[in-house]
Amino acid sequence: MFVFQVDLAIIEVGIGGAYDCTNIIRRPWVCGISSLGIDHTQLLGDTMEKIAWQKGGIFKPGVPAFTVKQPEEAMMVLKDRAKEIGCSLQVCPGLMDYDTDGGPIWLGLAGQHQQPNASLALQLSHTWMQRRCLPGKKSSDGLFSYETILHPTNHVIFQRVKELFKVTMRTLLDTEWPGRNQTLKHGQITYFLDGAHTMRSMLACVQWFKESAAQHELTASGPVARVLLFNSTGDRDSAAMLKLLVPCQFDFAVFCPNITEAIASCNADQQNFNVSIEHMLTRCLDNQSSWRLHNSSPSDLTEPQMLIGDTLCMVPEKKAETLVFPCILSSLQWIAQGKDSVLVDSGKTQLPVKPSVMAKAALLRETTAIHVLITGSLHLVGGALKHLDPAMSK
Repeated sequence: MFVFQVDLAIIEVGIGGAYDCTNIIRRPWVCGISSLGIDHTQLLGDTMEKIAWQKGGIFKPGVPAFTVKQPEEAMMVLKDRAKEIGCSLQVCPGLMDYDTDGGPIWLGLAGQHQQPNASLALQLSHTWMQRRCLPGKKSSDGLFSYETILHPTNHVIFQRVKELFKVTMRTLLDTEWPGRNQTLKHGQITYFLDGAHTMRSMLACVQWFKESAAQHELTASGPVARVLLFNSTGDRDSAAMLKLLVPCQFDFAVFCPNITEAIASCNADQQNFNVSIEHMLTRCLDNQSSWRLHNSSPSDLTEPQMLIGDTLCMVPEKKAETLVFPCILSSLQWIAQGKDSVLVDSGKTQLPVKPSVMAKAALLRETTAIHVLITGSLHLVGGALKHLDPAMSK
């Protein structure tokens, strides 16, 4: 048996909370709940109330708990769970609501939806420091000196570390989170990676991509092609998520399973042995059909329509070409069309592609820049990063 001398462990729940295998810790320093969404419905339930009940199962008697702002129905359940279990529950203030001497708090992560997560991190870390070091107690270097401050807007009391707070602000500014609102620029190709896999997170992803891609396109010297690389797994509603992505105006929609590359030596840690390859490819074909349906529906058009005989739409539609590939690497190689030096490494397997499929890539070869959004699955994003940023997997 190995015994590790751990000073502080941050334990993230796998699925839910009440019945998750991580819920064996009976006396944590503090508990926190981030934004709730509809996910893992077969295990947690199909409503926000049911999911909130499961999440609130991590609360412990006498242990302070924090949550970001939640939908009203979920918040009511969390409050009831806290009362039932016997712990305090406080709602984190907005990141810009903190009273600091050094000006506003800036976050290194893109996307407005990351700010509640940062506020939750502040509350959890500062509560741990307060409980661990005791209010007013100083360490040998005098850093742990606390002052209780009343929050100006919603009267939430939080602990501020006088000296460490400047370090905290700098840390938030320097925060990086691979695979979440991440942008990688490889020459003419810019990859936008976000592991959104629920309706709520996909809405945030779409907003981030539209704003970020538009900023990049302002500096482009010529035409820009937009490509979607998508996959989803489990019982998630792929069709609903794809519908949210239609307004992004993609020129191509590419689908592939979460298989990093189509070779036998592929890392076993990045494979799902619970689902057959045939099932994964069928899911991709279903996603392709859903995209075609959404992308060609007149009801999805946001521009005014001129109709002749109530049937013929006179507004030109941007119908994206759709393709399905057997693995992540072959998808990325087709999208890049040799423009990404990282993907043309001689050590990477290059699968043969039919001439008809290569012919569809004419726009990608001729365009000045390519913007690729990779989303729908954390496993898809992780597999893509293995190829796009090889140093991360070493």
